[in-house]
Amino acid sequence: MNIPFKTALPENSKIEPRALGAYFYDAWSVQAAMADLDPLAQFIRVAKKTPSWIDLMMVLRNRLVHLLGLKNLGVLSDIDPLKPSADYKVGERVGIFTLLENSENEVLLGDEDNHLSVVVSIHKSRNANDTETMVTVSTVVHIKNWMGRLYMLPVAPVHRVIAKRMTGAMGNAL
Repeated sequence: MNIPFKTALPENSKIEPRALGAYFYDAWSVQAAMADLDPLAQFIRVAKKTPSWIDLMMVLRNRLVHLLGLKNLGVLSDIDPLKPSADYKVGERVGIFTLLENSENEVLLGDEDNHLSVVVSIHKSRNANDTETMVTVSTVVHIKNWMGRLYMLPVAPVHRVIAKRMTGAMGNAL
């Protein structure tokens, strides 16, 4: 079992410059259990098997924010189980996110609402000894107004728990 650890945003990644001026960002790394998977496939693999408690938190989030006029994102596990990562195109939904960019070493997924902008990166690299494949899951949030700031108060600590858990799943053979 590989344990995720808090880290810096990956150097020379596509998400790193997006942190400039961000209200919130974090990054978690783990040794990949399935090193041959591309970054989008890493995300899809764990999102399809999202723990029920995380999906329940998303259902609760969707019900609460609906009262504020924010959109329903659905749940993390809402992934087409038969669609391979190579079939996703930029602009398509991948669970709760929209595919923004996709390359061999990094995928950017995001969501835009009237209160904030979120970008999540799954970045794949080799460790310093070139012996292990590391996966880093990074999140960058830019708030747009007071509602975004208020929204992030309860969401930031919960996000850290979920991001660590999902990153850890990339380090396990599920």
